[in-house]
Amino acid sequence: MDENKNAETLEKGKRHWYVIHTYSGYENKVSTNLERKVDSLGLSDKIFHIMIPMENEVVADEHGNKRVVTRKVFPGYVLVEMIIDDRTWYVVRNTPGVTGFVGPDNKQPVPLSDEEVRRILAASANGQEVQEEGEEMIQPRPRPQINLQLQQRVRLKTGPFANFEGIVSAIDAERGKLKVLVDMFGRETPVDIDYTQVEEIE
Repeated sequence: MDENKNAETLEKGKRHWYVIHTYSGYENKVSTNLERKVDSLGLSDKIFHIMIPMENEVVADEHGNKRVVTRKVFPGYVLVEMIIDDRTWYVVRNTPGVTGFVGPDNKQPVPLSDEEVRRILAASANGQEVQEEGEEMIQPRPRPQINLQLQQRVRLKTGPFANFEGIVSAIDAERGKLKVLVDMFGRETPVDIDYTQVEEIE
């Protein structure tokens, strides 16, 4: 039996989000090629959105200067909102760079649940673009990149405790804050500090 007949087992005419797997680094090419196919084949009434979920992340250089970079949330995957039928299945599956739909046998697509879609869109920096009209969503704040561990020894670079050494006792990844136990006058004193104000001790 031809493998694209697997698409017939899905309920036809329903609009769902699906996940397609791509070769590593081909996510943007797949998205561009698929958008071109949708336009040229007149499939905009069946393939609605093509999205590579992205997130904003705050990184700091060695001088503590912060900048926001955009990263792929799911490298190697592209999300497509579409109505599955034999034709749309074939068009997506045979787009250069696509290795298959995410499903039990990599052939039969399994739609994401409404909760999975809501969570992915809410966490994605580009999720606002595909929200239905009338729906509200809080745009996610950039997430700091903190490459430190609990109990790691660090040196404070700025502020009243500059050049003091201490142990990381708590990490607030959402706010980019740390609690560092600094040895002062023979006793440990907790200091709340921004993660960009410390450096690792090798």
